[in-house]
Amino acid sequence: MRDAVIVSGPAPSVGGAGRVLPSASTGPRTSPAATRARDLAEKANGPSFLAGMRSYTVTVATGGQWFAGTDDYVYVTLVGSEGCSERSLLDKALYNDFERGAVDSYEVRVEEDLGEILLVKIEKNKYWVQDDWYCRYITVKTPSGDHMEFPCFRWIVDNKEVVLRDGRAHLPQDDKLSLFKKHRKAELEMRQKTYRWTEWQPGFPLSIDAKAHHDLPRDVQFDSEKGVDFALNYTKAIENLFVNQFMHMFQSSWGDFEDFQKIFQRIKNTNSEYVMKHWREDFLFGYQFLNGCNPVLIRKCTKIPDKFPVTHEMVALSLERELTLEQEVQAGNIFIVDYEVLEGVSPNCTDLSTTQYLAAPICLLYRNLRKKILPIAIQLGQSPGEDMPIFLPTDSHHDWLLAKIWVRSADFQYHQNITHLLRTHLITELFAIAMYRQLPAVHPAFKLLIPHVRFTIAINTKAREELICERGLFDKANATGGGGHIQLIQRTMKTLTFRSLCFPDMIKSRNMEDQEELPKYFYRDDGYKVWEATKNFVSDVMCLYYTSDEKVQQDEEIQAFVKDVCSFGMQDFDQCEFPKSLKSREELIEYLTIIIFTASAQHAAVNFGQYDWCSWIPNAPSTMRQPPPTQKGVADMRLIVDSLPDRGRSCWHLGAVWALSQYQENEIFLGTYPDEHFTEKSVKEAMEKFRKQLVDITSDIKKRNEGMKMPYFNMSPDRIPNSVAV
Repeated sequence: MRDAVIVSGPAPSVGGAGRVLPSASTGPRTSPAATRARDLAEKANGPSFLAGMRSYTVTVATGGQWFAGTDDYVYVTLVGSEGCSERSLLDKALYNDFERGAVDSYEVRVEEDLGEILLVKIEKNKYWVQDDWYCRYITVKTPSGDHMEFPCFRWIVDNKEVVLRDGRAHLPQDDKLSLFKKHRKAELEMRQKTYRWTEWQPGFPLSIDAKAHHDLPRDVQFDSEKGVDFALNYTKAIENLFVNQFMHMFQSSWGDFEDFQKIFQRIKNTNSEYVMKHWREDFLFGYQFLNGCNPVLIRKCTKIPDKFPVTHEMVALSLERELTLEQEVQAGNIFIVDYEVLEGVSPNCTDLSTTQYLAAPICLLYRNLRKKILPIAIQLGQSPGEDMPIFLPTDSHHDWLLAKIWVRSADFQYHQNITHLLRTHLITELFAIAMYRQLPAVHPAFKLLIPHVRFTIAINTKAREELICERGLFDKANATGGGGHIQLIQRTMKTLTFRSLCFPDMIKSRNMEDQEELPKYFYRDDGYKVWEATKNFVSDVMCLYYTSDEKVQQDEEIQAFVKDVCSFGMQDFDQCEFPKSLKSREELIEYLTIIIFTASAQHAAVNFGQYDWCSWIPNAPSTMRQPPPTQKGVADMRLIVDSLPDRGRSCWHLGAVWALSQYQENEIFLGTYPDEHFTEKSVKEAMEKFRKQLVDITSDIKKRNEGMKMPYFNMSPDRIPNSVAV
């Protein structure tokens, strides 16, 4: 309940639940007290007085998230084709209005018919202290019985006003009324002042101009900032996993592999336990390149590179088809993974008491007769020579195991910084910023995209604030901490292209599309299905509004959006090949599909399996404490354990992959759109069709996974959140 304000002088007018209404001398244009008096007079005058009045029922829905309700004064003005209502205070006597989750209805009376309701203006004025309010939607019932929906789904802060259009989407060229044109222009001008580009690091995609989460526009902040406090989440994870008992021994080594199980004892996860038991086996090492956290790097080898001088004699015992190595290459049975981008990256040196190391390995893999991918040669650097041996399965057990561990550590660095951070988080953020800057809420592309950028700007801002900043949490356990991660992203940006974000193109560019050759590349197979379903959905919606290619070309707002992404977000890098304009419906559909797929399916595929694959520390070392071996025959168990992360860093690493693998509270999954930005029946039918397709895909994946020792569900739609929010 609101507390009444005690003042001296004459008794003030009082609204619902003891709220003091503003006086005529200091308050809004229309005194609430006068409004109340007029209402009483109308009742006294009876039906004859009211006969000439027309009543509009205004229904207001307040959000259900934390702190969505408000005690402030809320006013509404109805703008019709024939006139405007007076500015009316929405307040019920002795009633607590605008509570969290509430849906309240009010009568707005006018003397003359307003015609078609074109706009609804909502204003909020301070009651006692500023009290932000989240308005979900407003509906208006006209005297003739028509219902109109005005989606809002935004925060109204300070003494601000929001002007809403009805929920039908409109392209800019289809709006003929100057009132609508001015509304679109004013909304974008305000947004462009609010959502500003900045360069967090040279050579990075541009990001939001905000130093901390609380500096963000209210509409893109988390509902509860505590839920994404990285330090708090990591600490909770460490406590939940019962590993804090080892933190006092921060820099001490583990005794052996079994010793790592001491921080593994509370894990109840089928996949992670399977990894713990089988991580040393070559089949699981190879399988991870297809269906692990980083299934985007393996490619078919069409020629053994000169920098990796593997000969047939070296690998002959690993080949099964009585073919030479060159013939196996020509037959499409050889694959390669190259971590060249890691060459020369500065390893973490924030903790001067511990030296950390990085390597840039190259790994050759072989598709055997059972179509399993197995490693057959590993070089731990990019420059061959006497001090850069090529490790083979025929070497000693410890030599081969240590070489594979170095590859797994490099894969972890590549995954965290490039596959995950850059190619999902940062790329989605630049699309989100450009969307807010260039597309008004009435635009169909804005309505389509906004569920898929939910909380992305917020999570990235928190990451820059706490995680990947100087001396941030990333530095505690990772070999690319302390600036190495900055170098990696700067290098990768020089080769990142728009086409590489298109899922089918990305698979094809690595010559990995043949399902006969690799029947268990589930990331590819499930990804194809989700991509096609998403593209079909985008097409169904966009074709309702863009009836021709010319419609796309004439849409100044969508063209400005695309140009903003390239010229500002990607800083116009020549090699990025991001389009600066769209010429056809096909191009538009693919563009929007890339955004949605990157933010949803691609992020899910590379994020939520982190605990499965990375919680067993030897399978994904976040750092290495000894340099890569420069000769064979020197590795033993002691060298391997001393190379792996110490106890403290292992605990931080485990807490990190646990925290990063958890879904947000009240997560919204792909195909689910509780905020109804679209009101058209045709769009809702397209959404229902999309949901049914996703349900079918989920069912197929579930059936396939039955009986599998390592079920793959990272691309299952029921586990794909709509947006990058963790």
